[in-house]
Amino acid sequence: MTERRPDPDALLAHVRDEEARRARGKLKVFFGAAAGVGKTYAMLEAARAQRAAGVDVVAGVVETHHRAETEALLDGIEILPRRRIEHRGTLLEEFDLDAALARHPALLLVDELAHTNAPESRHARRWQDVLELLDAGIDVYTTLNVQHLESLNDVVAKITGVVVRETVPDSVLEQTDEFELVDLPTEDLRRRLKEGKVYVAHQAAEAVDNFFREGNLIALRELALRHTAERVDAKMQRYRREHAIGPVWPVTERVLVCVGPSPLSARLVRAGRRLAAQLEAPWVVAYVETPAHRSLGDEDRARVAQTDGDAHERRDPRLRGHAERQQDRHRQADARLLAAGVLRIDRGRAGARQRRDRYLRDQRRRHAAADAPPARPPASE
Repeated sequence: MTERRPDPDALLAHVRDEEARRARGKLKVFFGAAAGVGKTYAMLEAARAQRAAGVDVVAGVVETHHRAETEALLDGIEILPRRRIEHRGTLLEEFDLDAALARHPALLLVDELAHTNAPESRHARRWQDVLELLDAGIDVYTTLNVQHLESLNDVVAKITGVVVRETVPDSVLEQTDEFELVDLPTEDLRRRLKEGKVYVAHQAAEAVDNFFREGNLIALRELALRHTAERVDAKMQRYRREHAIGPVWPVTERVLVCVGPSPLSARLVRAGRRLAAQLEAPWVVAYVETPAHRSLGDEDRARVAQTDGDAHERRDPRLRGHAERQQDRHRQADARLLAAGVLRIDRGRAGARQRRDRYLRDQRRRHAAADAPPARPPASE
């Protein structure tokens, strides 16, 4: 029996990751299927428990929506004053990122991760504020609904008929240290809506008849449960890597996403990345550049470039080595495999014609061999 030794490069990378993780803040996400399931309430209860244990806790921004039970949980917790911004004659109140960095608590509460910041803010989205806080070594508790997850945005739009504009990239969720599902049965959530515990009376009645229909909530709850299971599995995979535990089962799947100038290409990239994450499989985005594609208009070229950029942003650094190993296999096709997992194939007319003819010849040989009668065994003496 041969002794399995850990890869020295993998050990060095693990040590570096551990050092970076220790210096960085920890992120905990309270995740739910929809507004009203109790994410903010659960976050405040967890924060109070941390405060009771002696942790320095500050509420950076908490949206209670005037719910008495939620506001009561803020008693005794330091609340960071909000920054006021005047925009087109309207006074807006936003989370004060600079004040939070200057205060530098051990744990900061930042509600509604997908929120869009007011104009003239340093970052366009609140999740970008959270990343800066984490880089500064501050632990963060935050909340998120499933419809705001970027990779599920298309699915949610098909279910509910509502296109959610505020989304959070999956790469942000992949950086979470803790992921807690806050679940509430559909019937209980609809009852809370009718009782005015989520929205005011006239908004609640409209919400129950539209976005919060029973079928919608059941589907959203299923999505939330599935994504939570995926996050738990991802955490288990990370634990196995950190402790040099070999794979429990072989993974042979590969996901290939073929894109072009079509407006649907960006959606295919998101769907392919989501499928690859579920299968724990490497994924590659392929764009075949033919002579016809070289004469594309500016709009189509811009769309291809945007799809290429989206694939790069959604790359998994763990698959970079796989991409590099696959590079030699695609050289005969005059291909260039980028480190992000994007395969760009540039084929001229002559090269494509030669490869096609060679492929047809090989196919004819195989069919001829298959149709040939079996060789007669030699006669016995």
